[in-house]
Amino acid sequence: MDVDILGTKYTIVKDCIEEKEPLMGKYDGFMDDTVNKIMIAKMERSVESLEDLNFYEKQVLRHEVIHAFLSESGLKSNSDWARNEEMVDYFAIQFPKMLKVFIELDAL
Repeated sequence: MDVDILGTKYTIVKDCIEEKEPLMGKYDGFMDDTVNKIMIAKMERSVESLEDLNFYEKQVLRHEVIHAFLSESGLKSNSDWARNEEMVDYFAIQFPKMLKVFIELDAL
């Protein structure tokens, strides 16, 4: 699947496995702005996994898309702020709630 992020086409690849994408052994998702690609790991149920893997996969996807927006805005190369995982997580986790409020207020 392709998506336009601030005028740049990014390819979203889901269900990635470590054998094909070595970083999947370390991360559940990553964004590579050198090739405009967002990779999301194949989410498989295990004893250690979260119960709602569909919910978690969407959160990981939002997280990586936010990284792409920050990168395409030029913020990635200027400071560590745009690479701050806690800040990116905050927006990835809270965005659905923020969107609901914006829609409710007709603020879009």
